[in-house]
Amino acid sequence: MREKVIEKIFEEKIIVIVRGMAEEKILPLAEALYKGGIRLMEVTFNLREPNKHMSTAHAISSIAKCFGKDMLAGAGTVVTPELVDIACEAGALYIVSPNTDCEVISRTKEQGLVSIPGALTASECLAAANAGADFIKLFPAGELGVGYLKALKAPLSHLDFVATGGISDENIAEFLEIGVAGFGVGGSLVNKEWIAAGEFDKITDLARCYVEAIGVKRI
Repeated sequence: MREKVIEKIFEEKIIVIVRGMAEEKILPLAEALYKGGIRLMEVTFNLREPNKHMSTAHAISSIAKCFGKDMLAGAGTVVTPELVDIACEAGALYIVSPNTDCEVISRTKEQGLVSIPGALTASECLAAANAGADFIKLFPAGELGVGYLKALKAPLSHLDFVATGGISDENIAEFLEIGVAGFGVGGSLVNKEWIAAGEFDKITDLARCYVEAIGVKRI
């Protein structure tokens, strides 16, 4: 399954990041994103409120059970091996972190999941890769700009980057042109005002713009 998830990330490219979302909104949001062509959805843990970790796990589980292989669920802000285990039990297929932690990467691989740790410098990127990471989450990609990632990729062309932070439907094509493997897209697509108002059709329309921007075709 791990190899199929890696293949899916290369194919679909866009991982939508869901942060601080009420459980009852998760499935309507997932449905709206799916209608717009999104097939990868990451629900993040809130490190300030560890008492809500199981709520996050439940949200991941809901996506996994309701959509199965149609929408691959992942876990974000995973910073300890214990959170890897919680995410795995909930049905997460890939683990995303803001940092590079060798123990987290190791536990992720032990659980048969795809590892996407965060890194910024060349040293951090290589440390993540040497620890077994499948992709490197470069954050904040939008603020750093295409030039930074292009320069980083010159000596590290063997690494697969997921550009995250500040990615929009307007700049995503620029990153795609330099060979980025995937994208983490959060607040620019998961508009909380639209969600609160029940305007999920707007999210579907914007999701289509993102999917069209990277050239993924839907039948």
